Amino acid sequence: MKQSDIRNLQESLSFLGPNAQEIASSTSGSSLLNRRQFLVLTGFSGLAIGFTGFSSSLRADIPGYAPVGQGSQINSYVHIRTDGKIVVFAPNPEVGQGAKTSLPMIVAEELDADWVQVSIEFAAINPEVYGLQVAGGSSSVFTRWPEMRKMGALARQMLINAAAEQWQVPAGQLTAALSEVIHEASGRKISYGELATAAAKLPVPGGESIVYKTPADYRILGKRIGNIDAKAIATGMPQFGIDTVVPDMLYATYVKCPNIGGRPTSANVADINKLPGVVDAFIIEGTRNIPVFDPLSDYVSSGVAIVARSTWQAFKARKNLKVEWDLSTASTDDSQEIKRRATELAGQPGIKILVDKGNVDDALTNADLVIESFYSTDFISHAQLEPNNCTVFYRGESVEAWAPSQTPPGTAAGILKLTGVAADKVTITQIRGGGGFGRRLENDYAREAALISKRIGAPVKLQWMREDDMAFDYYRAPGFYSFKASLKNKRVSAWLTHVISVSADGESPNWGARYPTIFFPEKSLLNYKVTNSLVPSKTMTGPMRAPISNTYAFAEQSFIHEIAVAAKRDHLELLIETLGKPQWTDPGNVAAINTGRAIDTIKQVAKNAGWGKTMPKGRALGLSFFFSHRSHVAEIADVSVNDENQVTVHKVWVVADIGPVVNMSGAEGQCQGSVIDGLSTMARQSISIKQGKIEQTNFHQYPLLANNQQPEIDVQFLQTDNPPTGMGEPALPPVAAAVCNAIFSVTGKRIRSLPISNEGYSIV
Repeated sequence: MKQSDIRNLQESLSFLGPNAQEIASSTSGSSLLNRRQFLVLTGFSGLAIGFTGFSSSLRADIPGYAPVGQGSQINSYVHIRTDGKIVVFAPNPEVGQGAKTSLPMIVAEELDADWVQVSIEFAAINPEVYGLQVAGGSSSVFTRWPEMRKMGALARQMLINAAAEQWQVPAGQLTAALSEVIHEASGRKISYGELATAAAKLPVPGGESIVYKTPADYRILGKRIGNIDAKAIATGMPQFGIDTVVPDMLYATYVKCPNIGGRPTSANVADINKLPGVVDAFIIEGTRNIPVFDPLSDYVSSGVAIVARSTWQAFKARKNLKVEWDLSTASTDDSQEIKRRATELAGQPGIKILVDKGNVDDALTNADLVIESFYSTDFISHAQLEPNNCTVFYRGESVEAWAPSQTPPGTAAGILKLTGVAADKVTITQIRGGGGFGRRLENDYAREAALISKRIGAPVKLQWMREDDMAFDYYRAPGFYSFKASLKNKRVSAWLTHVISVSADGESPNWGARYPTIFFPEKSLLNYKVTNSLVPSKTMTGPMRAPISNTYAFAEQSFIHEIAVAAKRDHLELLIETLGKPQWTDPGNVAAINTGRAIDTIKQVAKNAGWGKTMPKGRALGLSFFFSHRSHVAEIADVSVNDENQVTVHKVWVVADIGPVVNMSGAEGQCQGSVIDGLSTMARQSISIKQGKIEQTNFHQYPLLANNQQPEIDVQFLQTDNPPTGMGEPALPPVAAAVCNAIFSVTGKRIRSLPISNEGYSIV
């Protein structure tokens, strides 16, 4: 992996905070596999391929990290059994994004496996062996592509070599297909299962002998492959953290101060302990007052734990709990005051200069026309379907956790610190998460479960209520963006962005509140400037589906349309012109926009939607484009608005360039889900805060988009030769601007605040 690729990975995994660089450096080893890193495992009554050799420069408090040669283990991705069954191990967590299906597909394709014979299992959580095992940043396919291909291709070559030795023919005369090796000259065929044991005894071939398939020869990749767990999910088979059951397990609920950062001074735990089924109730002091997003931390909020013999008994006892709270260290945030202060700052120069190119002030002074606007978005909650939960068993000398986490190594790190057991005595079992969207990157629920289990000395499943999820989320940070642009001869001559960010420490933006560095329109304009100011806020924020882009894209792409209207120019034409000449804006950096790929998606979505056609009265098309998580996505929304400001989104066209599509079914589903998610957050979702307390408690105050409000969604992928990138997030950022630009075209009213219900609009 090139240094530029490592830098890009660090950026894409920035949700891991200060350790992102070390983690990315470790993961980079996964695509630098050499012959000595591959091992053949012969103890499986078949063939298993694995490798070792990840860097171990990460923090010593993360279990599983040890220098290679000092207790490092073997990583088995492919296990070919003698009965012909093929087991492929999925290394990354699964929270609905499809990684458990798509990553093994890459292996199976290069292996030339018969997909019907493939079964998939979660890999063990061991960063020393598997590198970075996370689900975030739409990074799973992008980061795993080289190693998964190599694993499959290596196994195929070893099977071919075994057949060549058995038949006494040159390996070059043999091919593989559908889990068989074939000698076309003689018509002979032999199954992988029959070859597995012999193949395991052969030397591992060198990298120079491994041949990769071309896209034209793909039988699995690019096809519509159903989710490997779809049947189990649809039939209600246990799949999720909430389903976990272990012997002698107890059940817990954990009550925290509704004012973020408050601490319990007393509670009627003696009364609670007398209630039916209650095993124990007790106060946990916690580790500090105000949480900060860090998946690897040991943060635990102060609260009261209730442990019972069933979830129902724990929840029922909770209704009788009475707690005295100390609010002296609690947050006093008020979301309306935060918005007021941000609006006030928007009219002033930014405090800190982030980007300064050319001479923006001169260009603004000498412009034919200057356009100014202020856009804002509210705090919102992840609202994943499955409330947070984790099962932990503290055994004294060891700890085991069954965690539906997006960052299992972080789960282990926090538990290690809180329990004090040896690093090699913490075991994390991957469990499917019922939605994540970034919320399960943080592991607070797992750390709480660990402390409760340590106190009880038994396995404990901690189950949050929906109200807990809503009250103690790591929310999407609000976005505040003040724009100013100048026109000269109807072309954009300068651009000034003032980003106002919430900040807990007064020195840097809270997570998700910074400016996205994507090199557009910075690289396309001669005069470009970005400044930043901060507004105090102690409310927890963290990554949310397409973090940072999910607020900034609405503002930027709405403002570009605003410029086009002011210039009396076609939006499509101005957008393409502003992107500039086709180029990779930061050569070698795949985290930077490629304007040529961007323009191709915009032109194609315009063609698909019939951009420029005459629309019925009260109906219009709205366009938007955004680049995030290394993926280029353009969208057009067909929208109508009635006299009561009721909005109907009839159809959304999506065109994306994500390189070769691994699983067409999964990629299309992620696009459709992103659009629906984006419309839902755009419509009515908002978290309001008073005196540090979240006012919304459940979905009756935080409505999701209903089935009858969802549009038809047309998805197309531009198949290119670029490395494959992710699709879990990039289709979300453009949708709000596309809809709001269409609303303006119908009504002449510019929506500058999300959700649109803030400005009197609703989706029907």
